[in-house]
Amino acid sequence: MTELQRLLLAYDRHRADARPCALATVVEVLGSAYRRPGARMLVTEDGELTGAISGGCLEGDARQRARQAIFRGQPALVTYDTRDEDDPRHGLGPGCQGVVRILLEPLRFDAPDNPIELLRGFAQHPEPAVLATVFETDASGLRAAVGQRLLLSATGAVRGTPLLASPLAQAALDTLAQGQSRVLNIETDAGPVRALLEILTPPLRLVVYGAGNDAQPLVRLAASLGWHVAVVDGRPNLATPARFPEAAEVRIVPVRELETQSPDPAAYHVLLSHNYAYDLAALQTLLPTAAPYIGLLGPRAKAGRLLEELELSEAERSHVLGHRLHSPIGLSLGGETPEEIALAIVAEVQAVKNGRAPRHLRDTTASIHADSPSIPAQAAANAVISA
Repeated sequence: MTELQRLLLAYDRHRADARPCALATVVEVLGSAYRRPGARMLVTEDGELTGAISGGCLEGDARQRARQAIFRGQPALVTYDTRDEDDPRHGLGPGCQGVVRILLEPLRFDAPDNPIELLRGFAQHPEPAVLATVFETDASGLRAAVGQRLLLSATGAVRGTPLLASPLAQAALDTLAQGQSRVLNIETDAGPVRALLEILTPPLRLVVYGAGNDAQPLVRLAASLGWHVAVVDGRPNLATPARFPEAAEVRIVPVRELETQSPDPAAYHVLLSHNYAYDLAALQTLLPTAAPYIGLLGPRAKAGRLLEELELSEAERSHVLGHRLHSPIGLSLGGETPEEIALAIVAEVQAVKNGRAPRHLRDTTASIHADSPSIPAQAAANAVISA
């Protein structure tokens, strides 16, 4: 279950029980922080938490401030400077060496476009989208307000504050094209605003060919990350929902029918059938697609033989093995058990998805997060705990 799914479930429960609650959202990070912009935490009036905005160092203080926001009925922007080693208010200790800004908003259950309902709209129609959140406005008394939002999908559908639609929509389109969340100062008809434009992406789709025992820990681990997992196998006694309760779907597809399938070109595919003919048929179906990842269990010799049978040219084989076909499958973690091999596979898929070359973080000099900005001098000078 994803963090968003947990938030939606908790929100629905609080609404049914008429328990007032607030949403805490990380809207800006300068320097290093445990969570990135878009991290969320739901806080009830009596202090129950769902989700997280840090590794635990900010939650206590943010909970108290969120409860104050509920009582006052007004949003609040809180800035935490985690470089302050002597600040006892939130137990930071040495801190994460960054500035984190949190937007705290009381939620109205009767508002169809409150932030949780906008996120629900994305979850119900999973396609790439941008959620623009205004968290600062000027003091001129114009109509732009903290907490106003706009949700723009890849198909152009827009929900949110009409007043801000035109300028925010264009900025959201540009953000979607760039594929990376960002914070911008935007001139709107209601005045200048500072907004988080957050990329929302659907869960990764993983198709596992093979319903043997070694596929079970892989499906469990992938599903625990919130991935949409499908299991495909030709054996009815193995391809059952009872054996794969975490899978979103389990399909019985005999080998002779694989070539009639239309594989999802955006999905990641893993071949664990332990059946040469099944792997061959699956590869024959997958290679013509644009699938970004095809993982094949077994030795290099098996992959070479399969590609020879598919009559690929030497150049085609070199390209496939160098870019899309991962065989032997998984990262080199020294795994032996099915659970360890599942970890190696999931780690490799995650690295491919994020365009990362796997390595120890201690051996890197670049930022852990690709979108981590440094702390500008002025921002660093002005960073204080404030509401």
